Amino acid sequence: MAADKSPPAATIADRTRIGVYVDLDLVGDALIKLPFLRALRHAYPAAEITWIAGRGKSAFAGALAPLAAGLLDRVLENAGTGAELAKALGGRLDLLIDTQGMLGTALALRRLKPHGFVTEAAWGLPGWPPRCMPRPPRHLATRLLATLRHVIGAEPRPDAPLLLPAPSTALAERLLPAGKRYVAQVLGAGGKHKAWPEAMHVDLTRQLMAAGITPVLILGPDEADRHGDLAAALPGALFPLQMATALGDTAAPDLTIALARRCMAAVAADCGGGHMMAAAGIPLISLFGPTDPKKFAPAAARLALLRAQDFGGRETAAIPVAAVLDALTQSFG
Repeated sequence: MAADKSPPAATIADRTRIGVYVDLDLVGDALIKLPFLRALRHAYPAAEITWIAGRGKSAFAGALAPLAAGLLDRVLENAGTGAELAKALGGRLDLLIDTQGMLGTALALRRLKPHGFVTEAAWGLPGWPPRCMPRPPRHLATRLLATLRHVIGAEPRPDAPLLLPAPSTALAERLLPAGKRYVAQVLGAGGKHKAWPEAMHVDLTRQLMAAGITPVLILGPDEADRHGDLAAALPGALFPLQMATALGDTAAPDLTIALARRCMAAVAADCGGGHMMAAAGIPLISLFGPTDPKKFAPAAARLALLRAQDFGGRETAAIPVAAVLDALTQSFG
């Protein structure tokens, strides 16, 4: 990371117009960045914060817009880095945080002449004396928080309040009423190779029910066609997203997070659903196979990470049900 030497980061706290530049945000990307965004708003509660997607769209203007309410004041999509972006911003920013790693893009953004500029693109740009910083970690959420720590001169709060829409919270209470112990299981993953096998989820579900716990199976669009067979095989398990759809509601990410908040813990592979469970602030058992948790692990307040490699395999199928159940049992304590 490199930071412009003038003005010092400590003076930025008095300023009010902040921009955050990203290339683009798919849903999974945006969820990984959510802890950073929560911490940024906590650090600057009265600031005008603009999220800038320079090369594409942002899920914070789409599927995740309900989560961005109160955190972001506006989202600019396909904004570029030049004159059109400057016009859209309507004046110089007090602080611009560049989260991407392209040197050319960083130089272009610097031409916007923000009063304060922090970028992860380089540690020493030509003619730009930076304060040298340690090489940032690979884990994206941790790296973004390290950048924010440098800016605010204090420990960021990735667990700062996340306000969910009242209708989603109310619907979650209706779908998962008080009086039962719930555990969420996210069955799918964006890449099928990352998912824990359905048969192992079924085994875990049955063991949880035998222990008096109500499994809450989170089926995304790609798993929705499995609802009928799974419901028939697992009487007593709940499928709240399908229940919401039957009621005429949209199974949006904010509803998934509201549902997770009513659970004691969750199990998920490396997927967007896992990051939603983490955003809910509940204990998360995160299952990793061929992907790298050092880069993609969810930023959960209480995370138990199980890697296939620790059980002699590469695919998530190598992670035994007994290990997941044991991690869940420990999380309950």
